Amino acid sequence: MMSTSLPVQKRYDFILYFDVKDGNPNGDPDAGNLPRVDAETGHGLVTDVCLKRKIRNYVGLKYNDIAPHSIFIKEKAVLNNAIKQAYISLNIDLENDPADKADGSKRNKKGQGQGNEVNHAKQFLCQNFFDIRTFGAVLSTGANAGQVRGPAQFTFARSVDPVVALEHSITRMAVTTEAEAEKQSGDNRTMGRKFTVPYGLYRAYGFISAPFAEQTGFSEEDLELLWEALEKMFEHDRSAARGLMSTRKLYVFEHNSKMGDAPVNELFDAVKASRRDESKPARDFNDYIFTVDSARIPQGVQLVERV
Repeated sequence: MMSTSLPVQKRYDFILYFDVKDGNPNGDPDAGNLPRVDAETGHGLVTDVCLKRKIRNYVGLKYNDIAPHSIFIKEKAVLNNAIKQAYISLNIDLENDPADKADGSKRNKKGQGQGNEVNHAKQFLCQNFFDIRTFGAVLSTGANAGQVRGPAQFTFARSVDPVVALEHSITRMAVTTEAEAEKQSGDNRTMGRKFTVPYGLYRAYGFISAPFAEQTGFSEEDLELLWEALEKMFEHDRSAARGLMSTRKLYVFEHNSKMGDAPVNELFDAVKASRRDESKPARDFNDYIFTVDSARIPQGVQLVERV
């Protein structure tokens, strides 16, 4: 069943605060899975891709990956198959010449769309896949459905204060193979490493573009689902490696117009998080206080604190 709500008509900007306690919020595979950090300042980092993954997982779980809330970028997905399926669903035969001569008298390359066929396939994928109409996607591979620039974009999240990455030795009371057991004379222990951040409060920025929402069909209903996912995405992403992660604050700046009513830096500068006691390291969310300078938020912009 397709959404009947209209595309988003206003610009939105938002600040997301989330924290981690005794966990690894985003391991770096290029550094042995250590928590990502800014090497110069020691501030923790979480990539935009990591945040989008959690949103995709939440929406996929809630709607069982059923259209119009299917997920395009998912574990073990073969993306070209999904693009090809769009053409099959539209009854567009990519093995023969285009049915509409406006798209060309001959098929330039068998198995690949051309002309308005590409736009039809792109529209179909936007309608059926939540993450395509939200974040966009490169669809120009395989059967080719062009490219989609999504209305919702994120920055990396950066911790408010520098974080400390701790390394822990862990023991597994078993081995994988008989050969390992023989080497250990039956002791059967395996040593490993686990990395955690004792505590970190992270701040990420996000943006919703109304003009791009019109292009993908990103609706008011989709926007509400995005807010819901940001608020609850950690609740179904629990693991020992991630420790305790929670969404703590979600500040949404709603503009009165499609193009926006204030520069985003002025809005973001109005919200601050600071430590209650600078003499000791933060180890809990209550170690921080949040302030909003309402005088810095101009007319035409409304601040909504969703969490």
